[in-house]
Amino acid sequence: MSEETFPGPIQIPLATAQEWEKRYEDDTTVEDPKNKVKSYLIPRESLELVLQLNTEAVRAYIGINDQKEKTLLFVGAELDKETGKYVDVYGPPSQQNKSAQAEAAEDIVYDGARPCPPY
Repeated sequence: MSEETFPGPIQIPLATAQEWEKRYEDDTTVEDPKNKVKSYLIPRESLELVLQLNTEAVRAYIGINDQKEKTLLFVGAELDKETGKYVDVYGPPSQQNKSAQAEAAEDIVYDGARPCPPY
């Protein structure tokens, strides 16, 4: 995926990023300002694992984990040339997720992002 095919620039000036952050911070229609997530702390391992899928793009879903924290869930994404839309590509089942019962292997989605604040 390049700047030619992505809907908007991939690299933006720091001043533009700061403007976007301020716009989000000032938006009171989204949620209670005192509970608003400003950023996410993303472990390098999460990014490296999803990048190992060698897809054109990475999609980040927003979720709430079992600790009631907002998190980002990463999957790969490949362009479907027939539809012109990106489809999700999941990671292969990991060794730690395989049980002795030989349950059906599940595709993997990469987590690890934590909301800031508090992290």
